[in-house]
Amino acid sequence: MAKKSIADLNPDGKTVLVRVDFNVPQDKDGVITDDRRIRMAVPTIRSIIDRGGKAILMSHLGRPKGQVSPALSLAPAAQRLGELLEQPVVLANDTGGQDSTAKAKVLSAGEVLVLENVRFNPGEKKGDDADYVAGLANLADIYVNDAFGTCHRTEASMYAVPKKMKERGKSAVVGFLVEKEIQYLSDAVGQPKRPFVAILGGKKVSDKIAVITNLLRICDHILIGGAMAYTFSLAQGGSTGDSLVEQDKLELAKQLLQDGGDKLVLPVDTHCADDFSSDANKEVVKAGEIRDGFEGLDIGPDTAQRYAEIIRGAGTVIWNGPMGVFEMPPFDAGTKTVAGAVAAATENGAITIIGGGDSAAAIDQLGYADKVSHVSTGGGASLEMLEGKAFETVNMLDEK
Repeated sequence: MAKKSIADLNPDGKTVLVRVDFNVPQDKDGVITDDRRIRMAVPTIRSIIDRGGKAILMSHLGRPKGQVSPALSLAPAAQRLGELLEQPVVLANDTGGQDSTAKAKVLSAGEVLVLENVRFNPGEKKGDDADYVAGLANLADIYVNDAFGTCHRTEASMYAVPKKMKERGKSAVVGFLVEKEIQYLSDAVGQPKRPFVAILGGKKVSDKIAVITNLLRICDHILIGGAMAYTFSLAQGGSTGDSLVEQDKLELAKQLLQDGGDKLVLPVDTHCADDFSSDANKEVVKAGEIRDGFEGLDIGPDTAQRYAEIIRGAGTVIWNGPMGVFEMPPFDAGTKTVAGAVAAATENGAITIIGGGDSAAAIDQLGYADKVSHVSTGGGASLEMLEGKAFETVNMLDEK
């Protein structure tokens, strides 16, 4: 069933509590290095304040484990949001406590308040701390979930708070970002335009077992890259040198190869080196022929071209995980070629979805973020959607 969104409600004169995902990367000085998650939340915030509502935002940042950590304060995120909105943004020093309650009471229409990192409070992870949940639920008239990156987690601000607000007769809806994420990912899996191609990279087969198993039922091709390819190669009896492999997952890899048949497409060559460095001695070898002392760091050029050809002819593309060490030339070549092919497929009318995490970082770094249909803000959440899992945090929100 479709969920109500903030567009279905009138926020005029109301206080709206929005769970956003401002878990953004920062350098050692606390400077935000990628503000995409903040920018993606702006349409929902704008919809509230431009229609006379008061917006209170809450988010986590990092893993402070229930302790206050100045290095993980949301102050930089609040400052950046203020710059994007071109208006002052107030920061409360707690989450549902005295300071946020006082600042919420004096908030005027069109103003924005950001609560401090929800994970500073032990009640966030605990999930059922009655005082913590009530403190947040008391702040507002409407709850909005616009934090796709944490939709797969039932932490207090994601589940118990909206549940409490609904028990009090208050509305709980999705924001524009979550609405868009679910639409793209669920439609891609539920009713894909064919051929349906999945591109899976990353380090471990074990991280993607459920995804591969689910996608084998519905995809036409699954292209394997990244270090996980070496576990498959070793399972086929190949030589992987010093490459990263999961020795304890070889039988699983064999089973997936058997189940996948022609759908599961593996690299035919590998770009490897004798050290994890751009300056190392490098060579391209056939898949399964990596010498001792060398490790695979990228798919080879023949694989990249083969994958690009399959991708360019696709109707739907989902990409999760880079093809190699994209941060370190020349081992970014495979990821570059695949990114270019995904952009070309988009131009040809394909629906192309980048599944968050390192894939999103890669496509952004390579300059293709605005040349695909959708870049997800949630790596773990998008993976769980591709596994076919339902999200309790979304299911409990108001139906249209």
